[in-house]
Amino acid sequence: MKEPKRSARGRRVASPEEAAFLDLLRTADLLERGIVGVLKTEGLSPTQYNVLRILRGAPEGLSCGEIAERMITRDPDITRLLDRLEKRRLISRSREAKDRRTVLTRVAPAGLVLLGRLDAPVQQAHRQQLGHLGAGKLRKLMQLLQAARRESR
Repeated sequence: MKEPKRSARGRRVASPEEAAFLDLLRTADLLERGIVGVLKTEGLSPTQYNVLRILRGAPEGLSCGEIAERMITRDPDITRLLDRLEKRRLISRSREAKDRRTVLTRVAPAGLVLLGRLDAPVQQAHRQQLGHLGAGKLRKLMQLLQAARRESR
């Protein structure tokens, strides 16, 4: 078995792929912490905020499975997540008239108001975090990230 490469300090040297992966994790964690601070003011988690944004973009409503497919991070207990949002009256769920087995979830008026309050602070946080890169570098970064996701499926 081949011995891993070591730095001058004796630490194992990461492959370029591993180093990039670790940098992505560190960056994602740092960026998420900035947004968590904004969302905390309204008592929302990033996952709850993501669901509300998804539903705002689908006024006709979505099934639980459709919401799960569109989420940024996978939540194994989407039903419980929706229960918490419904308890706060941020979403509503109803059975489909055509197919009673289908339950559609929609963002409620209170959820739209909450999202409206968060739009500007969230955008400001994104500008503070990434605005220094400029439009060109941001486009390139998005292309690289999309390519990584495409090849990793």
